[in-house]
Amino acid sequence: MAAPPRQHSGGGRTTSLRGDTSESDKLDPTASWDALEWTKIEPDSRYVSHVKFDFLLEAEQVVVESEGTRNIIALGTIPLTTIEKFSKMVIKAQSAPRQSDKTPTQRLLQVIGKDMRIIVFGFRPRTKQRRAVFDALLRCTKPASLWDLYAFTSGPSKFKNSNPKERLLTEYFRLLGKGSFRPSMDMIENGSFTFSNDLWRISSINSNYAMCQSYPFALIVPKGISDEEVIQASTFRARCRLPVVSWCHPRSGAVLARSSQPLVGLMMNMRSNADEKLVAALCTQLASVRGARRKLCIADARPRKNALANGAMGGGSESSSNYFQSEIVFFGIDNIHAMRDSLARLRDYLDTHGATSSDGMSSFLRHGGWTWGGGNLSSMSASVSTLGDSGWLIHVQNVLAGSAWIAARVALESASVLVHCSDGWDRTTQLVSLASLLLDPYYRTFTGFQALVEKDWLGFGHPFSDRIGMPTVSGNGNVPYELTRQTSTGSFSTSPMRQPSGSFTSQGPSSTHAQTSNNYSPIFMQWIDCVSQLLRMYPSAFEFSMVFLVDFLDCVLSCRFGNFFCNSEKERQECGVSEACGCLWAYLADLRASEGSSHLHYNFFYDPVKHADALLPRAAALAPTLWPQFHLRWACPSEAQAGELEAQFRNMALKFSELQKAKEVAERKAKEITTAMESLSAELRNEKQLSSWAMNRAKRASKENEAIKRAVQSLGCNVHFSTTGDCTVGIESNPTEIPQKFINSSSKRDGTLQNDEKSDLSVSITVMADNVIPQNPIDRVCETLCPLRTRDGVCRWPDAGCAQLSSQFVGLKANFDAFDQLSIYDSYFQPEK
Repeated sequence: MAAPPRQHSGGGRTTSLRGDTSESDKLDPTASWDALEWTKIEPDSRYVSHVKFDFLLEAEQVVVESEGTRNIIALGTIPLTTIEKFSKMVIKAQSAPRQSDKTPTQRLLQVIGKDMRIIVFGFRPRTKQRRAVFDALLRCTKPASLWDLYAFTSGPSKFKNSNPKERLLTEYFRLLGKGSFRPSMDMIENGSFTFSNDLWRISSINSNYAMCQSYPFALIVPKGISDEEVIQASTFRARCRLPVVSWCHPRSGAVLARSSQPLVGLMMNMRSNADEKLVAALCTQLASVRGARRKLCIADARPRKNALANGAMGGGSESSSNYFQSEIVFFGIDNIHAMRDSLARLRDYLDTHGATSSDGMSSFLRHGGWTWGGGNLSSMSASVSTLGDSGWLIHVQNVLAGSAWIAARVALESASVLVHCSDGWDRTTQLVSLASLLLDPYYRTFTGFQALVEKDWLGFGHPFSDRIGMPTVSGNGNVPYELTRQTSTGSFSTSPMRQPSGSFTSQGPSSTHAQTSNNYSPIFMQWIDCVSQLLRMYPSAFEFSMVFLVDFLDCVLSCRFGNFFCNSEKERQECGVSEACGCLWAYLADLRASEGSSHLHYNFFYDPVKHADALLPRAAALAPTLWPQFHLRWACPSEAQAGELEAQFRNMALKFSELQKAKEVAERKAKEITTAMESLSAELRNEKQLSSWAMNRAKRASKENEAIKRAVQSLGCNVHFSTTGDCTVGIESNPTEIPQKFINSSSKRDGTLQNDEKSDLSVSITVMADNVIPQNPIDRVCETLCPLRTRDGVCRWPDAGCAQLSSQFVGLKANFDAFDQLSIYDSYFQPEK
């Protein structure tokens, strides 16, 4: 069991720890309590451990610690503010007649959570263990004031909370078609946020909450209604919650409006001109029919008899004769007390018949061999008739049906709808927000869902402190938050299979303590349940998943964050909640950002194009089932996970994503290989072209070499070419002398042959390539020194290679007197046959 410092905030968690025990430590000899394992707890209830455990949140401390192992049990780890009530119980197991006096009693502590959880702790007799835990729960689950909750005592949070007023104005601007404007605190402080369009305007008449303390600081009202008329109309509605616009259709001009009941009195004869004018202004002219006004539907969420009964206290309902072109419909949704009792009966039924009962006994599922809905979650509605007298699914169906009716009137008939109940903050909020979710696809995204909750639930004053069971504030001081003590003896439901094991007794009125007051009611939980039903019916219409809804609801019940503290926007502003506490929305956004689109909060089926308009479910589709991820996660965990299509699809999508990435990598490598092959092919083609060109050049050079050889031989020189490419030239100017030889390497394209200085004949042979530009001035004029050229530049040897090709040049420098003695015949230069 853990709690933060100071006065042990209710935002902490109580944690059950399994100890290392032997079979002899189990108290029930009949083995009907075989699931219980016992841990030893120090008798000193004021013992505080300063050891830091991994399972503790920041600023939490252990106030009661058991000996043995510290393995965490998910079922037994519960936030302190999520505990609805806890009680001491005693069970006496049956034994043989002669041993009846010696049979020890089993001392139990039952903890009931607001999240459908029931936990039963067992203790050794005569150890005062149960008293230590019970007293610790009394201290830790009973915060004296709002500021003792974990969200305040844990210190600054990294999940910063922006100003909720700015977020509300952002949504108002979107509804009026002014989404390009961005609100700021300066705009709020100087009142410059009163934008308007052709039909509606934002009023600052309630900026200081003087007109209505439970309404937000800014209201959307008809443009033709002045602030003075708004104030007059507010006096005719319960708690001054006058009719205001909650949502407006961007094309047809129809609106969803909300208010509290009119104060018509017992005889229903009280009227207000200001109220009737304000309601009539909601029915603007139809654009499709010139001069015609749209229809007005007044939806009263209560049963008709309840509305009439409220007339005795000054309330009541409207008369269609007083409101022009109006239709009044009663939805028959029960009040908060009926919802609280219904959820309690459902919780007890699931605990009794679930696969994991709170007392550890064998349940129907263990012995009967059947599962919820025959193992098929889609057919779970078949078990509705066996859910006892809880009536929970009937209540959910009524809310769904009423919301669908409202959405159909707005979408199909372009009618304006005014919704109210008694005070206008419970059933009214459920209907308006659920109808908005059906009409506007923006609210089915993460950002839009946050805007919807903050506008219709937080802005318009749903009393979260009263409904969830938290301390609250009133005026400038604190209202003491007292735990009510139930005088009833039975809080532990028994089943026929439990009765043979023993008898249960309570230890008196003081043994049962309720964490909540009489105003506690799971209204918000019921609305989230309705959202889950819509998500089941339209699995591709919502950006968020069932897992997101469960985590979101758990965060609200745990009071770890301050977004849902207090009963109104005014109270949260007075307490400085947004500045002192962490933000739930920032926490959830951080979770999603940690894993991106693969996070469990994202709905893999989401298709915004497919559901870009209103969702209008048929009446036959509004048959709710148990919400397995929430209702069955403790009583029947296997059913909460088995057969979940979303989980299967998520796994398949992850595998598909991995295969898609592998495919992209393979395609990228194949593309790189293809590019490399094309490059190599191009290089190969170039090499082939160069090789062909080189072969042609080699053939031509060979022919020229032969011609030069013959020409040189005609001068009396012997030319020999070796296989290595070396050339040996011998000059025979004097036959009696030994020939002078010169070796010219083929690795160079330039070769020089020169005789001894004493020789009468000196010969120089130069071979040059096309791309070699002679740098020596003598080389540049060598062509002019060719003895075969006439003075006018005409070549005497036109058939020679040096005259026909520019790729090579042969120059001969010799003693002109010796050349004059030579006879050159054309036959020397004829190609060989």
